[in-house]
Amino acid sequence: MPKKFEIRLSGSGGQGLILAGIILADASLLQGINAIQSQSYGPEARGGASKAEVIISETEINYPKVQKCDMLLCLTQKSYDQYIASLKNDGILIVDDSIELRGANGFKVYSLPILKTAVDDMKRPMVANIISLGVISKVLDIVTEDNILKAVLKRVPPGTDYIT
Repeated sequence: MPKKFEIRLSGSGGQGLILAGIILADASLLQGINAIQSQSYGPEARGGASKAEVIISETEINYPKVQKCDMLLCLTQKSYDQYIASLKNDGILIVDDSIELRGANGFKVYSLPILKTAVDDMKRPMVANIISLGVISKVLDIVTEDNILKAVLKRVPPGTDYIT
């Protein structure tokens, strides 16, 4: 792992990306890695722009906001269009396969059916954030899948622990 890794999770309100950012930070802390999480979302409770930022670091974190992402997750076209310029030239881009990639040259791109898997396979659109965390755990190889699972189980509402 590099000394510091900056991650932005983006999509629309209601997709659970803020919770995903909290879970990712929790999982990092469980692993003994420093982490900080911040968030922002549009004025709409559902459907407005949403982003969560997580900084994971082996050293002290002096500034809580992502300046230039090492990894960017986008679940909507709007979030992709808004944040693609914030990804480092050699960064990792994870997108839902519904997104039209424009200007994605120089990135390591993972285009996956995240939303389709949540809706069609899991029959629960609200788990797109947890599916995204599974992808992140495999792609980044920083935070273990086991620690992400522990953090998920700590944060999900009772009765939704069907993921184990």
